[in-house]
Amino acid sequence: MASLVAGYSSGEDEDVAAGNIFSLSSEPVTKKVRVEGSTPLVADAAPHVLSEDPLHQTSLVTRPTDTQMNVNINYSDMMLPVQGPENPFNDKKRFLNQNALAGHVEEQSMTEHAFRSQHLTHSILGYSSNPSVDPNAPAILGSLEKAEANDFATLDTMHTTRIQRKELKRKRKQKGDLEVVEGDGAYVGPWASWEGDGPQTHFLTGLDGDAVVEEESEEEEEPKGPRKPRKPKPGAAGEETSVFHGKSMTDYQGRTYMSPPVAEAPNLLSEAGSQECFIPKTCIHTWTGHTAGVSVVRLFPETGHLLLSGSMDTKIKLWDVYTHGNCLRTFHGHVKAVKDVTFTNDGRQFLSCGYDRQIKLWDTETGQCLKRFGNGKIPYVVRFHPDPDKQHIFLAGMSDKKIIQYDINSGEITQEYDQHLGPVNTITFVDENRRFVTTSDDKTIRAWDFDIPVVIKYNAEPHMHSMPAVTLHPSKKYFAAQSLDNQILIYSADNFRQSRKKRFAGHSVAGYACQVGFSPDGKWISSGDGEGNVVFWDWKTGRIKSRLKCHSKVVIAHEWLPHETSKVVTASWDGLIKLWD
Repeated sequence: MASLVAGYSSGEDEDVAAGNIFSLSSEPVTKKVRVEGSTPLVADAAPHVLSEDPLHQTSLVTRPTDTQMNVNINYSDMMLPVQGPENPFNDKKRFLNQNALAGHVEEQSMTEHAFRSQHLTHSILGYSSNPSVDPNAPAILGSLEKAEANDFATLDTMHTTRIQRKELKRKRKQKGDLEVVEGDGAYVGPWASWEGDGPQTHFLTGLDGDAVVEEESEEEEEPKGPRKPRKPKPGAAGEETSVFHGKSMTDYQGRTYMSPPVAEAPNLLSEAGSQECFIPKTCIHTWTGHTAGVSVVRLFPETGHLLLSGSMDTKIKLWDVYTHGNCLRTFHGHVKAVKDVTFTNDGRQFLSCGYDRQIKLWDTETGQCLKRFGNGKIPYVVRFHPDPDKQHIFLAGMSDKKIIQYDINSGEITQEYDQHLGPVNTITFVDENRRFVTTSDDKTIRAWDFDIPVVIKYNAEPHMHSMPAVTLHPSKKYFAAQSLDNQILIYSADNFRQSRKKRFAGHSVAGYACQVGFSPDGKWISSGDGEGNVVFWDWKTGRIKSRLKCHSKVVIAHEWLPHETSKVVTASWDGLIKLWD
């Protein structure tokens, strides 16, 4: 073994010195195939490493994670193309010429006429010219065959040739003889038909599978006679009806519902406002019957034993308050929503107006529509003159900015008050009914002498808002106006000046014409709001005393019963009318 090692070490010294330890250089080498013009491939697995100091660079080599450049480069170097392989996972640009997320967008401008012409040509004929400036884009979009057939003309440049017009004229049948009325050769004039316009032939498949020919027969002429009159809408002029919902119109004494129920409510004989009033707390009765929002309620004059309501379902209903609390009569007279109703002094008649531009006079007891008024505009408010000798006169505030005075006896307009700049919302009589106050959408308050169409007082301030509801205080010395900036303003009824000391706020009525109410003794002032509440204030201090949640929608109207200490009727856009105590 020692000799072997010694022999190895002595015999291979030359190979070790030559770097050929295992004598591989003495093995025969495989002959390589010679390829003409080829260069030998050199394997280079070492990574490319920056040979210069990163802080003293002369060329720009950046990585995606770099946040700063440490060298100022030439413009030519900055404009070099992006090098390296394309990211195969970047699908933002699916097309080579895509310059926007949705594709290739070019800025192009054309006249409205050119655009309409190309658009109509494409939608009717099926082709249009391509507005692209790309030289590789096709010149025609759509059907190239149809474009070639029409010589690439647009719809507005195509005209029928003289030959086509002559050919079309030949198909026109003769106009006929003027003297012949019926039969062959009868005069048809410009209504002459064309050849080929006869009854069309349809092929139908019979039960046995054979084709059955069916021709369109000319329609049989209706026998000429008197035309049937159109059935008018229920509630239109002359079609007013009313329905009585009770068992009998009279009781055992022959009295109708017009007479106050003194047996059930003896306090109806007392004077209104003689007793101290309190704020109601709970609902004691609900009247249901309207199928849409209630827009107005009015109590029977003096006694308040009947309640009249107008609704957006076009109906007017008369309700019993004291006896059974049911609906007594329904008046069908309007074809659109009812806006306002008002009683005469004795309650025997009442007026109603609606968005169908009609004002109607009704008999409360019989339900008959007595007269109709209108000037083609929408009436927003109607009021009888309160004087007993002027009960045949009423005023109507219209959508055309006028207040119109009607005489019921003659049915004619006797006066027009035309000073407002917007639709008239309210009419309130003051000063022993010698004057009246009106408010409008023009955000002003105007006072008038009755029957004199000249404004005697004009209230308008830059900070004023529209006042769509006004109520007179029981003392007749003030009137309260619901302002749409969520407050109630008080004005004097003699000089029409605002009382700066009295201002009632804390409710939300912006956008709604919520009615203002006073307790019969004048101690409380109340108002509905847009959230379904009724808010009560103390008249003297102006503080909120109670906030009563009454309805699910805006409380648009409410009335205090005149002979009760704490009863209030509320009406809302949820279609309900409630009695609170």
